[in-house]
Amino acid sequence: MVVASLTVTLLLGGANPRGVPLETPARIVSELASRGYNAERDAVTLLADAPDTDAALDRALETLPDDALKLRSEHVRDALETDDSKRSLGDRSLSDPSRSEATASPDSDATVDRDSPSTPERSAGPTTDNTSVSTGEEQPQNQNTATTSPVETRGVRSSDSDRQTRGREIDPDRLSVEIDGDMTGQSTGTGEYSDFVAVFRDRYERLSKQLRGRVNHRPTDALESLPGNEDAAVVGMVSDIRSTASGHWLIELEDTNGTFPTLVMKDRPIADLVSELLLDEVIAVEGTLADDGGILFVDSLHFPDIPRTHEPSTADRPVKAALISDVHVGSQEFKADAWHRFADWLHTDDAEGVEYLLIAGDMVEGVGVYPDQDEELDVIDVYDQYERFSEYLKEVPGDMEIVMIPGNHDAVRLAEPQPAFDSELRQTMSAHDARFTSNPSLVTIEGVSVLMYHGVSLDEVIAELPDEKASYDEPHKAMYQLLKKRHVAPQYGGHTRLAPETRDYLIIDEVPDVFHAGHVHKLGYGKYHNVLTINSGCWQAQTDFQKSVNIDPDAGFAPIVDLETLELTVRSFG
Repeated sequence: MVVASLTVTLLLGGANPRGVPLETPARIVSELASRGYNAERDAVTLLADAPDTDAALDRALETLPDDALKLRSEHVRDALETDDSKRSLGDRSLSDPSRSEATASPDSDATVDRDSPSTPERSAGPTTDNTSVSTGEEQPQNQNTATTSPVETRGVRSSDSDRQTRGREIDPDRLSVEIDGDMTGQSTGTGEYSDFVAVFRDRYERLSKQLRGRVNHRPTDALESLPGNEDAAVVGMVSDIRSTASGHWLIELEDTNGTFPTLVMKDRPIADLVSELLLDEVIAVEGTLADDGGILFVDSLHFPDIPRTHEPSTADRPVKAALISDVHVGSQEFKADAWHRFADWLHTDDAEGVEYLLIAGDMVEGVGVYPDQDEELDVIDVYDQYERFSEYLKEVPGDMEIVMIPGNHDAVRLAEPQPAFDSELRQTMSAHDARFTSNPSLVTIEGVSVLMYHGVSLDEVIAELPDEKASYDEPHKAMYQLLKKRHVAPQYGGHTRLAPETRDYLIIDEVPDVFHAGHVHKLGYGKYHNVLTINSGCWQAQTDFQKSVNIDPDAGFAPIVDLETLELTVRSFG
């Protein structure tokens, strides 16, 4: 496992009175994590003081009870007292009062000093270390970077009777995660024409139900039989959009009975909404039939949308979730130091209450995802990439609940919905007993529903819609469009690969309290009809491919959501 270089300073006049090699505590922590153990701080200190640290560590683990997952100071003392290593300590006896003063106790002011991370330059980026988002879409203006955190240990998940790290404790009985919409193992599509018909029919039926209560809907074949100049409404899937010679918009809508043309006049107030339309999404229109009844002049246009009256649920206790995505382990541009800072921070008192970690895809860089990617790989085998990712994941406190969905760089099928990782990859990433689910999935944490979607369709939305509606600099606005359309990948046939299934797993049936995505490597957040919307950036510096498409990534950020209040704090570790 790659471990960041640590400089440990006990705040006793800035000295290191014991003469301990400064990298030793970090190395001990790393070695314990690789063997599957957490450790108390005093235990790490005792091991660091031993003349032969490696031998003392081996002896301590040999004396550890079989069911123990945390190395405690008494285990180390017992091992040292039964060996010559105790005598080699000389005047630095474990009972020496002066030594206890220099030991990093749970109440000491020990810090980990690292090089200060830099804040990425961006036009609308976050700029404060503790930025709360309460309403609206505005981005914060000042972000200080998180540069210090108390010394801590890092390890794998402990047992239910010992789920804690120093300074923070999690009661496993209070943790609650429910997953809805996981299609893993449910795929039935064969790629036949009938499969595509089935998935689009399911899309139309389910989304049209959300619209029929707002308009006096009539099927397309019934509209054809109505006389001219009649008021009428239709719910349909957008099958074509084109402009007329006069600059008006002709929109062809399709339902299960046929198609019908509708016309939006360029001078109508609703004409601006046409710029938000994507092919294959479901909408409703109202208006008046032409004299001959062959076309509907549109007066109003409706999206399935999120109700403005939506009231999000909240947790009934103080508890938080960290939302990240696009780790990209295996890339030469993976920001390992930023990850170490993030993992260290999770072990501190400052991170108390952060009990959940949601990762929205792209755990690894993958292989062959884009042209000449092999020239930018640090790990060339995808399975070795997952082994490396697992080592980094072990740095996260073992008591956190982790939920992961795949992304387009992961070793699952590219077509959405993507099933969860297979059993082999799950076993590789099993250190924390994480929960694996499909992309997308609705994850409910202590009553707060989080729609997790990796976000490949955001490329399509940003390419098709005007900059003020969707852009890479403000990815959350593109996510607003998906909420408005109640579908995470509404357009078929473009960059987003869609798998034909008997059910459309990409529909947003239930209104989420939080919408979390990634993929575009840009940080953005805001609220849309009271849905907290977050694109969490990435953990990868700019690649040559990203340079070619003018994407300057926002790397090393961790949005933290207070589930009791739905307030958002953005932490920077980049």
